[in-house]
Amino acid sequence: MVKEDIYIGVAAHMPYKIINDINYHAIQVGAKGKKTIQGYVRDDSEQDNISEINSSFCELTALYFIWKNIDARYKGLVHYRRYFGRPHLQLNNNPWKKILSSSDLENYLGKADVILPKKRHYIIETNYSHYRNAHKEEALQVTRDAISFLFTDYLQSFDAVMGTRSAHMFNMFIMRDELFDVYSEWLFTILFEVQKNLDTSNYLGQEERVFGYVSELLLDT
Repeated sequence: MVKEDIYIGVAAHMPYKIINDINYHAIQVGAKGKKTIQGYVRDDSEQDNISEINSSFCELTALYFIWKNIDARYKGLVHYRRYFGRPHLQLNNNPWKKILSSSDLENYLGKADVILPKKRHYIIETNYSHYRNAHKEEALQVTRDAISFLFTDYLQSFDAVMGTRSAHMFNMFIMRDELFDVYSEWLFTILFEVQKNLDTSNYLGQEERVFGYVSELLLDT
């Protein structure tokens, strides 16, 4: 296990500029069977990994890698083209300077257990109707069935989130390690149950990323 104070994985599937900050670590997602990107940690570099299902789990293969293989006081996940910003700074000609820095993190994490992106708001649609209009609706029903079977106490919360017109999206967060691990175990228990019961044989192109899409609606749940 890697021991860190703060470990934020930057999920990336291609070579890209990564912020030069000791707490950010580029993770090559879907690395299994592919050439290593220089300077990146492979999401299959440890025995316990789900790299081979990256096509349907997306950035969650990095989340799984962090959960299973990283020991840190705080753990988080961002994307190679999407970071947390420093809200007290205005966007200038160099957006890299607006990314949440190590000094900012120490300040915020001293006041909160979780850092999340701003909510995405829908004017007309609910989370459920937005998903239904953009993706195959059956995935949400199978997810609801999985929650009902595995975590009955969360069913009411799931239904409430589905009926809400806002959500914290993108699978981006920074948490205390205990919360990160508990959330990850809860999340993947549900998703693996959905995977067993959802026929994705006809999920092509963007729809193949179904578990990445569904998971975005489970954080608020």
